[in-house]
Amino acid sequence: MREDEEFDRGKVEAYMRERIEGLPEGELEVRQFPSGASNLTYLLKIGPWEGVLRRPPLGPIPPKAHDMGRESRVLSRIHDYFPLAPEPYFFIDDESVIGAPFYVMERRKGVVIDDSFPEGIEPNPGLCRALSETVVETLVRLHAVDIEEAGLGDLGRPEGFLGRQVKGWIGRYDKAKTEEIDEVGPLTKWLSENVPESPAPAIVHNDYKLNNLLLNPDDLTEVRAVLDWEMTTIGDPLFDLGNSLSYWTQPDDPEDLKEVLPSVVCSGPKFLTRKEFVGLYAEKSGRDLSDIHFYLVLGYFRLAVIVQQIYLRWHRGQTRDERFAAFGPRVRGLIEHAHDLAGRGG
Repeated sequence: MREDEEFDRGKVEAYMRERIEGLPEGELEVRQFPSGASNLTYLLKIGPWEGVLRRPPLGPIPPKAHDMGRESRVLSRIHDYFPLAPEPYFFIDDESVIGAPFYVMERRKGVVIDDSFPEGIEPNPGLCRALSETVVETLVRLHAVDIEEAGLGDLGRPEGFLGRQVKGWIGRYDKAKTEEIDEVGPLTKWLSENVPESPAPAIVHNDYKLNNLLLNPDDLTEVRAVLDWEMTTIGDPLFDLGNSLSYWTQPDDPEDLKEVLPSVVCSGPKFLTRKEFVGLYAEKSGRDLSDIHFYLVLGYFRLAVIVQQIYLRWHRGQTRDERFAAFGPRVRGLIEHAHDLAGRGG
């Protein structure tokens, strides 16, 4: 564990033994998953048993963000209708245990593809295309879940969802900004004035991307779990799609855009382009994507805000994770790209 992100293992083990049946004898071992730039995630191990603990990041956090109780409740309701959502065991809001609310869930084993393929796997056009299709088809499956049958109708407020998202992300940026960027004003004005009508509501994961999928190491086209459900709600599924597209780089993207969140997508021999991604989603889902340009611009702006919020924590000294020191210029690059994209039209 990183030194400033450790916690009292004895307290956590005591809570676990009260709430999880069948835990074996032995001492709790804890290791920290090193990746991720938001919530902190830990591997818990007692003998052969393994679980995962998630808690918010250190320091002050934006209102309603990093809500572990909500994330745990969402998983407990979605799990039965979308089994790729891991099952939570319990949630604790008593901050005296580790200094923050947290929950423990089942561990799913697999590999995460981020900026490189697993050792020993040589990417080829067939694999990259099939993996791309898996990413799209899994999102389509999630958006096809019947929200009323799953008892998720009260999870969000679909009416006016997209307008609130635009207003909300603009407000989050204003609260987190550390410098003035000229393009922010015209970009946010364009977003506010061009909100399209949303399609029928669906589950919105809100952070769906390749490195939030846990894959079978023997068959990378098989998804074993979808991770990071903290922002899940009910709303416009095309907002979810736009967010996913903002993470989906391609070889001809500007270098500063590809550097925001390095991914194998931009370097693979035959990943789908964003246009092909959109086409496959439209074909599989049957949804009208004529307004996808707006959703992609909003997706880039949203990503800029998320990166800015993380950078602000480093800027204030609330985290010592040096990965975040370079996030300031990345925010500027995303803002400039979104502004240029908005000006180019559909």
